[in-house]
Parts: sequence; structure tokens; C-alpha cells
Amino acid sequence: MRRWNYLLASMLMLMPVLTLANGAVWSESSERIELAGEIDYWAESDGPASLDSVIALGDKEWQSDGGESISLGYSDTVYWFRFPTANGTDAPKSLYLEIAYPVLDRVEFYLLDDGRLLESQVLGDKQHFDERPVHHRNFLVPLKLPPGESRMVYLRVKTTSSMQVPLTLWEPDAFFIAEQSRTMFEGLYYGIVLVMILYNLFVFRAVGERSFLYYVGYIAAMPLFLASLHGVSFQYLWPSATWWNDQAIIVFLNLTLVFGALFSLRFLNVRRHNHPVLNLVMVNLIVIAGGLAAAGLVVPYSHMILATILVAFFGCSVMLIIGVVRWIKQDPAARYYTVAWVFMLFGGILMAFSKFTLLPRNFLTENATQIGSAIGVILLSVALADRLNQEKVRAFEAQQKLLSEERKARLAQAKILHIQKEANAQLEQRVQSRTQDLESLNEQLKELSSTDALTGLKNRGHFDRVFKSAVVRAYRFEQTLSLMVLDIDHFKDFNDTYGHLVGDDCLQMVAACIGQYVTRPQDLAARYGGEEFVVLLPDTPEQGAVRVAEKIREKIEETGFRVSEETLHLTISIGICSVRPDHADATKEIFAKADEALYEAKGRGRNRVVSGSENFPIPSDSPA
Repeated sequence: MRRWNYLLASMLMLMPVLTLANGAVWSESSERIELAGEIDYWAESDGPASLDSVIALGDKEWQSDGGESISLGYSDTVYWFRFPTANGTDAPKSLYLEIAYPVLDRVEFYLLDDGRLLESQVLGDKQHFDERPVHHRNFLVPLKLPPGESRMVYLRVKTTSSMQVPLTLWEPDAFFIAEQSRTMFEGLYYGIVLVMILYNLFVFRAVGERSFLYYVGYIAAMPLFLASLHGVSFQYLWPSATWWNDQAIIVFLNLTLVFGALFSLRFLNVRRHNHPVLNLVMVNLIVIAGGLAAAGLVVPYSHMILATILVAFFGCSVMLIIGVVRWIKQDPAARYYTVAWVFMLFGGILMAFSKFTLLPRNFLTENATQIGSAIGVILLSVALADRLNQEKVRAFEAQQKLLSEERKARLAQAKILHIQKEANAQLEQRVQSRTQDLESLNEQLKELSSTDALTGLKNRGHFDRVFKSAVVRAYRFEQTLSLMVLDIDHFKDFNDTYGHLVGDDCLQMVAACIGQYVTRPQDLAARYGGEEFVVLLPDTPEQGAVRVAEKIREKIEETGFRVSEETLHLTISIGICSVRPDHADATKEIFAKADEALYEAKGRGRNRVVSGSENFPIPSDSPA
């Protein structure tokens, strides 16, 4: 009899729990309860509703979700959620209600007992982080359930982000054990990213390749976006900046696209000359994403999020297509790049589909972006290291080839010198009997070697002799003599930047351009020294000399000079002196005046022709 009485008493005590068999019943073996299948929801359609009016709603007005998670997509609608819970044990329970979506704007929590309000809380990312009852990146509400009693929980949720309300009831110890795994996962991800940032910054400082800088920007913006989305940045970086907490998601996601596109263009060598369409699409993507990032600083989150997600999906797809195209073109770097973007794009697509309710919200869809981006970051770092190694190998092979060629040239030069020494010895034996007249003739023959070996123009010695004769002739016959002094602009910087061999090529190009316009038999073009040239135009007035000088200047400016993969354009400055000499030994004065005009051309900004004839003492019978 006593046994039956005890059984009856136990059933009476558990009657409230049994009446909630379709709710969340906490048992002795429970550690967590996923509440998605126990939740009903109702949408506010006629403006804000009070708690009393919501409690008074009939069961037919509530809808049951019944899925693995509550995900209603992007909407301006405010939703109410309710679920019953009960303590099926004989001891009081202190539990945590976790709302595991940290970007909800406002969450109002109400705990009721038979329609009587026991407790209420206001949470959301519009509240300062310090105002939360439990300091955690997700929303945690302490929930106390007396033994054998039931409670009804109501939630009012308003948000501009995706309406996702993943609810879990936790035993505190079990929650913190599970949190250790999640924290370890987060720490591993951000640790990998931090190491990759420092490594690539170091490599950028070492080699100066901008691909590494763009990559650092990409792998810095990506984790900041994910940290903002998962509430980590709100917890640790800006706990009081509620407005920025929303906008950071927009800004950092678009910056991820900007730096990712810049990196892709440079790393895969997608230029206008080899992939004009893809290059144009990527440039437009950079402009649009950059504009959205800037707009994210002023435009509300609700107006930006859908456009940002669509641009992000499109941008990731385009970058994957670029990787495939470059792989088909047999670019070795495209292999790592494409595989990396497959992982990152797959993670981003899973997350985007979960936000639009096309996939359920679970651990995989929420963390796919982090997992994919971590793998992608590692693969892209490997790709950068592989490219750097290939460039080192190519540079080493080129250096070895140059050394080999230089060795051959030295051997040939030594052989020539040996032959020359033997010839000189034989010649000395033959010319011992020659007279001083023959030695004088040899000196004259040496002087006749008047050609500059590098440029093919006449050298300075030849110019000096011809210049003296031309001045004497102009003085004797009262003719106008024009002298141009030409100097390559910034040639020292050019030589320091590209080397003396490239500088020699530059001098040859300039000499060729000058030679095209110095065509009369009596005219003379010569290399005066270094990067300085002279042009002597006998019987030529100032106007004619200026026209010739302008043609030379324009020709040199228009002529592209190829250096590696770059096409450079050089400029020259020209000083002119046109005069009828008033004495036969006026060479120094004429040259000094042309040289002064040259320096005046440089002082006016270079790449110009300046005539100094107006300040030169010209006889009164000279033409104006």
C-alpha cells in the first residue's frame, strides 16, 4: 500500500512536467537541449505588440519551426518566439539559455510562470557588451528552474541582419567544456592568420614585392570580418562601440574583396594586354567593393548587407574563374591559388546559403568560412613562397649564365691581348728604324680616330677641331653659326636605377634620334661626354636651329625605351646659341652661351628648348 502511495505522490509531483511532454524537459542525464524543434514563432504585423497581447494569442496564430535551427532570412519583421521548459528532476537547476548568433540587434527575454512574469532581460549587439548578464560573445541568459516545475520563455527579436535564433539550453559545466573546444578552434584559426601576416610582412620588407603587401591586407581583413560576425571583436576589441560593431562587418568584408582582387591581379599577372575582360571585371569589382567599404562608414547596416553579400559572392566566383583560366594557361602559381579559392569560396557559399535559409544553421555552415579561409591562407602563402623560390632559381640561373658569358669574354679578351702584344712586339721591331716623322704621322693617325665607340657619333676631339674651323669660317664669310648643347634629363637617376648597361642602351637610342635630324653634309652631331651631346649647324639661323632642336626633343620624348617589362620615355633639355661671330676665336663664348641656355632649360622644368642668342653680343648688322 505504501508503495502505491509513493508512486501516486511522485506522479502528482511530476504532473506539471508530464503535461509539457512536447516541451524542453530537463532530466538527470541532460547536459544540453537543442530547442529548435520545441519553438513556436509569431510575426508582428501591426506594429509593436506588448507581452500581454502576445501571451493572449491563440495557439493557431503561432507557427512551429520544426527544423534543425531557426533561420527566417533577411527581413524587417519583428518576431516573437516561445517555448516551454521544465525541470524533470527533484533538485533545482541553474541553466544557461544560449542564443548563438551574436549580431542580433535586440533580444527581449521574458520568463513566465502560469502567465506571471518572473524575469526579463534585454540583450543584443546594440547594448554595450558589459551590460550582458554573462560576458560571452554569444547571448547567455541564466535560467533557474525549481524541481518538478515548468516555465514558459518568450523572446522578442528585432534585427537588421539575418533572422537566425539558434537556441540551446545548457548545463553550465557542459557549456564551458564545449566552449573550450570552440575557443581552441578560434584560437587556432586566428593564430594561423597572425603567423601568416607576420611572415608575409617580413617577406615583403625583404623583397619589396607588392603581392605580399596585398596578401597581408587580404588575410588581415578576412579574420576581422569573421571576428565581427562571430562576436569576438565585440567582446575583445570594441565592447562599447555598438554602431561600429554592425558596420565593421560591411567594411571588413568589402576590404577583403578589395585586397583579394588586387592580390589576384598581381599574383596571377592578369593584365589588360593578356586578359582584358577579366582585368576590366576585376578593376570594376575593386571599385565597387571599395565604394561599399567607404559607404559602410556612413550608411546603415540594413541598407548595405544584401548588396555586400551579392558582391562578395560574385567577387569570389570571378576570382575562382581567374584561377582556373590561369591554370589552363599553365601558370604554375595558379594551381595553389585555385585550390585555395575552392576552399575559401566553398566556405563563403555555405555561410551565405545559411543566411538566406537555403541551408540549416549548424557548426559546419557557421564555421565553413573560417575553415576554408584558414586552408586557403596556408595554400596561398605556400604559393607565394613557391613563386619567390622560382624567381630566385631564375635569377641564379641568369647570374650563372652571365658569369659564364663574362668568363668567355675575358678569355677572348686575354687571347686578343696576347695576340696584340705579339703583334706590337713584331711591329716595334719593324719600326725601330723609322724616323721621327713617322712617329708624328702615327700621332696624327691616332687623332683621326674620331668616332665615339658607344654611340657611333663623332667624339669630342673631332668636334673641337671642326668647331674651331666652323667659327673661323662663319667669321670670315659673316654667316650665322648655330650650336646646340643637349643633355638627357635625370640620366644619373636612370643609371642608378637600371644600371650602366641599360644606360648605354639609352645613350645609343638618343644618338640615333639625333642622327635622324642632323643630315646636311656640313652639319655635325657629336657626343661631348657622358650624357651630353652637341650639334653644330653652320650657316643656320636661330629659327632653323630651334626647329631642328624641337624635332629632336619631340622624337626622343615619343620614342619608347624598353626596360624588362616596362616601357619608359626619356626627355632631353637643349640649349641653343645662334650668332655671327665678331672674332675668329669665339668658340668659348659661343659654347658658354649654349651651355647657359641648357641650364636655363633645366631650370624651367627640363624637356624644353631654350635659345640664349638674345643675350649674346651680336654685331649690329646681324638680322633680328
